[in-house]
Amino acid sequence: MPTRVHEFDWPDRVVVGTVGLPGARTFYLQVRAGAQIVTIALEKQQSALLAEKIDEILDQLITVEANRFSVPTSTPIELVDNDQLEAVQVQFRAGAMGLGWDPTTAQIVIEAYPITDDNDDSLDEDVATEPEMLLVRMPVGAARAFTKRTREIVGAGRPMCSLCGYPIDADGHICTFPEA
Repeated sequence: MPTRVHEFDWPDRVVVGTVGLPGARTFYLQVRAGAQIVTIALEKQQSALLAEKIDEILDQLITVEANRFSVPTSTPIELVDNDQLEAVQVQFRAGAMGLGWDPTTAQIVIEAYPITDDNDDSLDEDVATEPEMLLVRMPVGAARAFTKRTREIVGAGRPMCSLCGYPIDADGHICTFPEA
């Protein structure tokens, strides 16, 4: 069966957002171009790593001699997106992800593939079972805005305990120290 590719070149919006309260949040990568919206579920760690690696690619491009890509060192203010996620209908839960750079279009490239475990009960029952992937190409300014927002979303979770380093829940916290 051929793979269904959800492809976005120059999307209108690429964001990571969450649904739920800190400690019970679900992370999503949502991409929109016109009326087409695709949302995939991510782990918090995937979201954080994606932002970190995109920043690394952009920072490395800045150091290229005679940089013709005009990579911004910070987020262009006109690209800041603090809006909520649009209607969330999960296409799939991301497993493997790829990240790259397309020098012909000066865009960051994100590839996301679904978890292939047929026994994953965490997905909605109405999620398609055909092979699929998400392919997003976004310009460097949008990529900087994406990483800024993603870092803020990831960092907005539960506060960390200064004694044990574990997250503090809203209903209380008991420190668990590692045994010596």
